[in-house]
Amino acid sequence: MNYFISSLIGFLLGSFPTAFLLLKKYKNIDITSQGSGNMGAMNALVVTKSKSMGIAVLLIDALKGLLSVYLVLLFLPINFVYVAIALLFAVFSHCYNPWLKLKGGRGLATAAGGAALIFPFILFAWLAVWVIAYLMKRSIIFANICATILSLIVVFSSSDLAYKYSFPHPDGLGILMLFSCSLMLIIFTKHIDPLRELLNDKKFFSRDKK
Repeated sequence: MNYFISSLIGFLLGSFPTAFLLLKKYKNIDITSQGSGNMGAMNALVVTKSKSMGIAVLLIDALKGLLSVYLVLLFLPINFVYVAIALLFAVFSHCYNPWLKLKGGRGLATAAGGAALIFPFILFAWLAVWVIAYLMKRSIIFANICATILSLIVVFSSSDLAYKYSFPHPDGLGILMLFSCSLMLIIFTKHIDPLRELLNDKKFFSRDKK
């Protein structure tokens, strides 16, 4: 039953369509048909040209992940698997929103919000790789993809530290690694199309560094 409750909490909170509702109410814009069609902070910023709107979407999406974890910690027995399931379902339903024909965001803000509570190590690893990758190419999509893939390598190569800085502590490293891979896999699936575009952009990979 606790597994079901964890899943339900994460799924319902994650499926709250932040960008869709905010842009529809305050800008009369259907974000699913504007810009990239992605329901995340970056597309909200591009479509509305409003930093405050982009920040609002970012913060609320992060709050969805944080609340999913917090509510499970608050109402269920302290167990890493319960909070991990809640966060995975929150990210999944954010990325593939059940109320909007499975359209959603890329899951980064929601994942970051939950990871800040239960697994800050992977969040710091992701951010460190993201900054390096962004400075290399000045592309948010490129940085997102690199950070999503390479942060897993950091976690695997520093498994003792990853375990030490996780809360609650999982029963074993295998569970922690499975959670990490599952989380990054969901996020990566939302970056497949942008990755294809980058791979087809010969100028992107051949241009000189400034």
